[in-house]
Amino acid sequence: MSAPSSAAAGVTVREAVEGADLDACFAVRREVFVEEQGVPQELEYDPYDATAAHVLAVAADGTPLGTGRLLYGADATGKTGADASVGSLGRLAVNKAARGLGVGAALVRAIEDAARARGLAAVDLHAQTHALGFYERLGYVAYGPEFPDAGMPHRAMRRTL
Repeated sequence: MSAPSSAAAGVTVREAVEGADLDACFAVRREVFVEEQGVPQELEYDPYDATAAHVLAVAADGTPLGTGRLLYGADATGKTGADASVGSLGRLAVNKAARGLGVGAALVRAIEDAARARGLAAVDLHAQTHALGFYERLGYVAYGPEFPDAGMPHRAMRRTL
């Protein structure tokens, strides 16, 4: 991703490469997944965080609004049926106050841009079942049976880029 992309007015989405941006990504994930959804912290953060591409959405004043990550290469093959041409979108989180403003969709598109930049042909994700409609509107198609992840029902989904 060479240039930041915009979501709602005043919202910028960029690939997080500096320490402060990565810290903001992890803070949003802690707020949404650990505090709001009750995911144990030891499940939320994993070794993939060190090698993933992370994206961050910020308000005009710099306040972090949302985040997501892309696993690719060997890190993604365990989640994509061993297909190295497919990336794995995950850890998509938007703060409560920013939901409904287009931030989530902008984060997904930024992750797709990061996947294209890395030469990937498709992106897979594991969606919480309540979010299936959101991802379907963005062109993702569910496949396979429902399965539990961190105690919540999920479905696998894929979008060809």
